[in-house]
Amino acid sequence: MSFYQKLAKAGSKYIGKHTLFKHGFNLSPMYRRSTGRITEVSQDLMQIHVKLPISYKNRNYVNSIFGGSMFAAVDPIPMVQLMNILGEEYVVWDKAAEIQFKRPAREHLYAEFTYSFDEIEDIKNRIMTENEITITKRTELMNKEKTQVFCEVKKIIYVADKSFYKNKRAKSKSKT
Repeated sequence: MSFYQKLAKAGSKYIGKHTLFKHGFNLSPMYRRSTGRITEVSQDLMQIHVKLPISYKNRNYVNSIFGGSMFAAVDPIPMVQLMNILGEEYVVWDKAAEIQFKRPAREHLYAEFTYSFDEIEDIKNRIMTENEITITKRTELMNKEKTQVFCEVKKIIYVADKSFYKNKRAKSKSKT
């Protein structure tokens, strides 16, 4: 269990998990450097909103938002969000990512991360039959009016039953 997971577990005893998620991300050094900020988290963690303001901290050589900041602002959210929704019986890892820049961003950007109840139920049902799966989540960084897409990020996320994952790792270690 990581430092952040231990902190989240202890902190959720005193404040709501959604409040802890928002402020924990916004205060953590690894996320602060992205210059993105989580602005809203639903109580059930199924929806998260991020703002990436343009500032001197993330402007690049051509005066638009640095692509690395765009990616870093959205990169950890879908995996950590899903980990918290599914709970400790599952293993969740980022497996791959792809970023496609659509146009230079010279204004604040916004992103939404959503899981539906049907999607979560489907993931759990697939894990019961397949033990491990991958899912794909797409995120768009858009202007405030949601009329222009500046960047699209596709994340491939690995999800497995925790006991299956531990057995799989133990078998692969014993072969070496």
